[in-house]
Amino acid sequence: MKKILIANRGEIAVRIIRTCREMGIVTMAVASDADAQSLHAELADECYLIGPAPVSESYLRGDKIIEIALQHGADAIHPGFGFLSENAGFARAVKDAGLIFIGPEPNVIETMGSKQKSKRLMIQAGVPTVPGYTGDRQDGEHLLEEAKKIGFPVLIKASAGGGGKGMRIVHSADRFIEELETARREAKSAFGDDVVLLEKYLTRPRHIEFQVFGDSHGNVVHLFERECSIQRRHQKILEETPSTAMTPQLRKAMGQAAVAAATSSGYTNAGTVEFMLDEDGSFYFLEMNTRLQVEHPITEMLTGLDLVRWQILVALGRPLPCKQEEITARGHSIEVRVYAEDPQRNFFPQTGRIVRYIEPEGLGLRIDSGIREGDEISIFYDPMVSKLIAWGATREEACQKLSNALEEYCVHGVKTNMAFLKAIIGEPHFIKGDIATDYLEKHFKEFSEPDELVDWALALTAMAGTGMSQKQSTVARVVDPWERLSSWRGGQ
Repeated sequence: MKKILIANRGEIAVRIIRTCREMGIVTMAVASDADAQSLHAELADECYLIGPAPVSESYLRGDKIIEIALQHGADAIHPGFGFLSENAGFARAVKDAGLIFIGPEPNVIETMGSKQKSKRLMIQAGVPTVPGYTGDRQDGEHLLEEAKKIGFPVLIKASAGGGGKGMRIVHSADRFIEELETARREAKSAFGDDVVLLEKYLTRPRHIEFQVFGDSHGNVVHLFERECSIQRRHQKILEETPSTAMTPQLRKAMGQAAVAAATSSGYTNAGTVEFMLDEDGSFYFLEMNTRLQVEHPITEMLTGLDLVRWQILVALGRPLPCKQEEITARGHSIEVRVYAEDPQRNFFPQTGRIVRYIEPEGLGLRIDSGIREGDEISIFYDPMVSKLIAWGATREEACQKLSNALEEYCVHGVKTNMAFLKAIIGEPHFIKGDIATDYLEKHFKEFSEPDELVDWALALTAMAGTGMSQKQSTVARVVDPWERLSSWRGGQ
């Protein structure tokens, strides 16, 4: 594998490029017109424009991406996460074109991408599942009867997709049909599929996921758990490993269930098995994500392993680099997602130019970002600025490092959620590890930031200092190594 096309943008594209460089693999970036001057476009060895800013005209154009890969000599395509990463049709088209898809087999993506099919498979494999209904009969009256059998509250979930779309909690039978119709409309609009399943709604569970990896030689391992319970609107904003809820016995049981889930589907490459952990210690399969997760850095910090490197090696047909007993965990790692958003206005996304950007530095800190000073947070893409990750010998140490880093992190030009994240880390229940999926609703229903004086002079000076130079865009570009030396002087 000499050249990889990265079918993504932003921080995950940058992340993949850096591992490829270490492995001596040439990288090809694709960029929309809006991303022509972006960090991922600059860092890649080659970059090709693929269309206008809207994702439907650029990053979701699988046909154009494959065409560019073939035209310019790529051996493989890495989809990153989001966009086309869990699109079985795209994975199949990549393979049909004679390219390597760095991910699981298309049929596995298809099966595990359906909550209905995957739950049936888990039941056959003996993996615990939440009591519910996954049948083919979808008329409202039948679903209502099934809901009554399960017992309210009941969760209606779209079989396809995720991110909270097509999901409704129903507390009584008289509200069921109305909520079902709403869930179906959302699911049809978001995923083109209005099939739903029903599950018993757990009132105060934790969201625990296990990183799994499989190869084409029949080996499957897990790389421990990640605690992902702190969420808003079913979107994770803080993750940590290990989980404060975990005991050695529970970790062993959940790890074995995660491996059984991956094995039963014939899984290869990186994946994540997600569970709901009830207050009584019972756990249930939730879903499987057939890609690298946004929060994979905390697993890398905990284990010292490069998961993107593993993905590439497995895609080449190599066996997994480690056996289960060789994978060890060290210390504690925690990650927050820094967004351009306003927590005081229901996390409303913010747009604008970042006029000043300084990342914190220190031992045990890592920042995954696709943003630089002078870049624009646009309306077209996710408003994530970065993922800030801290590692410490203990959870307390990791949290303190993260809190300090949030204090030092400088992002001017757009409002961010950093003050909100810092407030979470200092909140007593979080410090004790007393968290569940209702954590934000219970402890942060309202959030007020301390008043701060905005130094407009500094912001304007910073904006002027960037120069905002616009390099001429080209449809194709091969990077000269000297371009990577941003400033230098010869010896005197």
